[in-house]
Amino acid sequence: MLARLISMTAHDAPMPEGLADDPFAYRITKSGEVHVTRGGRAVVVVRGAAAERLAARLGRDPVRDQHLLARVTGNYKRGNERRA
Repeated sequence: MLARLISMTAHDAPMPEGLADDPFAYRITKSGEVHVTRGGRAVVVVRGAAAERLAARLGRDPVRDQHLLARVTGNYKRGNERRA
């Protein structure tokens, strides 16, 4: 499932609400792990083949990176949110 989420693209999509103010950050380790943080707190560590695929797609476009990181962490809009 993670591979499917990473393969989805976010071309020309606007920055999701909330990510512009509090973006995800990531760090790729020597061992190939991708550590994802938000607000200075660890969110998820992606390992193995999924980390390789994610690392290969990160770093091209900041907006696209945020979409990819949000999808990997599971913290993204599902289409059923309502505005207050």
